[in-house]
Amino acid sequence: MTEAQLVLLLGGGVGALWVLHKIGQMLTKVLEALAAAAVVFVTAWLLVKSVWWLGRWAVRHWRTTLTSVAAMAWLSWLGWPSLVITVGAVTVALLLWRVVDRGTFEPWAGRWVRAWWQRWMVYARRMPRWLRACGLTVPDRGQPVTVNVNLFRRSAVQPRVKARPDQLPKIVGVRAGPSWDEVRVRLVPGQTPEDFDLATRALAVARGVSRCQIREVGPDLVSIDFQRRDRLASLVTCQDLTELAAVKGEHIDLRKVWSGRTEYGTDWNQPLAGGHTLTAGATGAGKNSVMWSPIVSLAPAIRDGLVRVSGIDPKGMELAYGRRIFGRYAVSSKDAVALLDDLIEELERRKAEFAGRLRDMPITREFPLELLEFDEIGALMRYVGDRKTREAMIDRVAVLNTQGRALGFTVRGYVQEPTKDTVPVRDLFPRKICLRVASKSHVAMVLGDHAYDRGAWANRIGESEAGVGYLFGEGVREPLRVRAGWVPDEVIKQLETFVTGATMPAQAGKLLALPAPVGQPAGGVA
Repeated sequence: MTEAQLVLLLGGGVGALWVLHKIGQMLTKVLEALAAAAVVFVTAWLLVKSVWWLGRWAVRHWRTTLTSVAAMAWLSWLGWPSLVITVGAVTVALLLWRVVDRGTFEPWAGRWVRAWWQRWMVYARRMPRWLRACGLTVPDRGQPVTVNVNLFRRSAVQPRVKARPDQLPKIVGVRAGPSWDEVRVRLVPGQTPEDFDLATRALAVARGVSRCQIREVGPDLVSIDFQRRDRLASLVTCQDLTELAAVKGEHIDLRKVWSGRTEYGTDWNQPLAGGHTLTAGATGAGKNSVMWSPIVSLAPAIRDGLVRVSGIDPKGMELAYGRRIFGRYAVSSKDAVALLDDLIEELERRKAEFAGRLRDMPITREFPLELLEFDEIGALMRYVGDRKTREAMIDRVAVLNTQGRALGFTVRGYVQEPTKDTVPVRDLFPRKICLRVASKSHVAMVLGDHAYDRGAWANRIGESEAGVGYLFGEGVREPLRVRAGWVPDEVIKQLETFVTGATMPAQAGKLLALPAPVGQPAGGVA
């Protein structure tokens, strides 16, 4: 290589280095500008996201936000001693209000304070752990499995991975009443409300309560309801006949007849016009209370001829104690068929009278509500009488159940064994009540396949809780726990006097005010 070529080579190398240097400087400036822009963009994005998150949190928890802002402003302007004194004074005032007038305290202040406390002190801290323990998260699929092999055994271990925030349902609200907490939870993709139905018992154990129920509020929202206090633990008394004496029969709403109390502390009102009811329960479960309590509430309508009660009493004991209340009464299977024939004859008469004129017959004295109380319906349909008599009885009850609703006929049946073989017309009763039963399968027979999973734990009702049961069916979205009013024997005798028009006993009110008996009350339980 000559000297000229060497000089040219060195000059070219120096020129290339100079060009690369300039390119590097330019790229550095470009990267610095991009980095600065990225920092500004990321900072702005994080700032906007933080403001959005804080704003959403403040709006969602506006009570806590306003309280925190007020407390900070108070501390800044007036200092902490005045804040402590004010908070103490407000607390004492609330406690005095609760002691003096709890009826107004609960709706105006108690439920809000309790909901706030339960939200942040109980459920926000513990609910995520409960949900994970009850399997109510969406796990990652395909997690690696570690296989441990030694001389004695081989075991497979799957690592425990903590659920991510997008795998865990979120609490969106808490409501707290005197006896129930309603925790609204938003589901994550991959979950269904039925997953929570299956975990009700586990959630109840986790919360340390005896009852838990799941309600579907929206497509991706469920309410987990925890019962903190049992409002049906004490006996519920029936209505006072002395107070009903001045009530006119026309003022009794036959679609809203008082029957007892619900687990929420409200009145339990049954619609006795426009539907049929089947009540199932073991011996001593309280079927007699479910039967008599609405009849006591209907006393003015029975007295004034707007309701006519018929009774089928295979045992000849339960309904016989108030025999004069019933316009028709039967004990044997043949007499029961005759009674049903008489009802169907009246049904045909009404069909001829109103066919083509009305779709729903009004209740009048000429055409009263025909209420059939059929005690031990399974005994006559399965165990008593010959086959033809049983088949005739099944056919007639089926006719009343399928055609009687619009014509003013209501059938209320009571059974101990709710199998299809015992009560072939079981599915013709749109409304069902399940009192204490022997097994979980009986709950499904009465209330449906998924009633137990949704909280209708009728097989767990104690023997001392006569009249306590669950409703599920027409008009009821979730199982509702109720307790029927207890009707003592003396009240049934007073009811006879009431509906037959005789003079009421002078001491009727005192009889109703007798203290509740210990154990199983006589005349109030079947």
